[in-house]
Amino acid sequence: MKKIIIKYFAVLKEERGLDQEVVETQAGTAEELYEALKQQHGFKMTTRLMRVSVNNAFVPWDSAIADGDEVVFIPPVAGG
Repeated sequence: MKKIIIKYFAVLKEERGLDQEVVETQAGTAEELYEALKQQHGFKMTTRLMRVSVNNAFVPWDSAIADGDEVVFIPPVAGG
């Protein structure tokens, strides 16, 4: 099992009720991790509407994740 630091923003932060957490996972990619969290927490947003960052760099959703990584799911943000 890998320990991954996850940071949430905007609607995901509201849906989860947290801005960050550490999870243990067997997910091999950022997309697998998000899909597991989506099922667990009822997130409504799909990966095609978001970007993902691993260790402060935007990466494709099929990028591998490793123990100790920091993953940030970035939904679209409206501003004014």
